[in-house]
Amino acid sequence: MSDRYEIVLSCFLRGDLPESALAALRWHLGLAADCPEELDEEEHPWPLFPVSSHSRLPGGDVAILREAEMADGLDRPLWELFARNYGVDDNLLMLDALLALVAPHVAVPGYGGHLRHEFGTEPTAFVFRDGGHALVPPGARSEG
Repeated sequence: MSDRYEIVLSCFLRGDLPESALAALRWHLGLAADCPEELDEEEHPWPLFPVSSHSRLPGGDVAILREAEMADGLDRPLWELFARNYGVDDNLLMLDALLALVAPHVAVPGYGGHLRHEFGTEPTAFVFRDGGHALVPPGARSEG
């Protein structure tokens, strides 16, 4: 039997996000039906954040990708990415591949989301910095 997790992805992406990355994100969020040809099928075998009307999370699953204007000192357009899903442990390797796809395009380094075992109270956060991502175990501190 699989372990289950709440998986949250929350970040701002640069406005110049390549179309290939946008297509991959739309597919992973369930906003596009077809998997982009550029994605490796072994790393991305199915969408990670499709919204289910039968989610076991209070408030349900969420998948949002939208353009936003944000005064970040550069007055440039950004993308808002927020997804929350109830997933199985098989999705954790896919999460790493998705974070690697997103990380080079993050506009605001630091907190990028978390995963939490369905019966756990301490989430494992992940952060984006220097074009990459890292997990921050419960109780550990990270300097964004």
